[in-house]
Parts: sequence; structure tokens; C-alpha cells
Amino acid sequence: MKTKIHVRKGDLVQVITGKDAGKKGKILSVDTEKSRIVVEGVNIMKRHTRPSRGKPQGGIVEKEAAIASSNVMIYCSKCKEPVRINKKFLADGQKNRVCNKCGEELDK
Repeated sequence: MKTKIHVRKGDLVQVITGKDAGKKGKILSVDTEKSRIVVEGVNIMKRHTRPSRGKPQGGIVEKEAAIASSNVMIYCSKCKEPVRINKKFLADGQKNRVCNKCGEELDK
């Protein structure tokens, strides 16, 4: 079952809980089935790989692992802090996400 998530791919977010609390990054992917997201530079895991044809050297590969979407908040570049968001309805019937504190539009 898909759940609605408050963030989208490409959003700038800040982690608010866990070992990476305080780190900021861009969302690389969103999994609505499990309510998990992958954030650039956050929750780095190490994978030990065997030598193969593609990678004859093998070795340790570092990559981002998924975290719960509830552990992040959208980062407002104007306020310089994580914020909640509101929806602003435009004249043509579309919705824009705006910062709850300063009113800056997040969808551009």
C-alpha cells in the first residue's frame, strides 16, 4: 500500500533524528511503499565486494542507505533551518508548497 510522503525527489532536507542528525542533503529516491528515502551523503553504509569482471579489484564500496521519511524535515534556504510546509493554491488550480515560517515557495 502506498503512503503519502511529505517530501519529493530533489528536495533539500535536514535529518532531525538518528546518527546523522543535523546533516543536510538532496533526496535521491523515494520509496512510498515503505515510507523510506535515500538522502545524498546521509546514512553511508560500506559494502564489501568480491572481485568480478566489472570490478576486478573488488574492495569496499560506500553508498547511501535508505532512512525513514519521518526522520527528515524540508530545509528552507531563506530561513536557513528545517521547516514545516503549507500548501498555497494558485489561480489556475495548482498547488505550491510554501515555507510555514517565511512563506517562500519551495516548488519552482
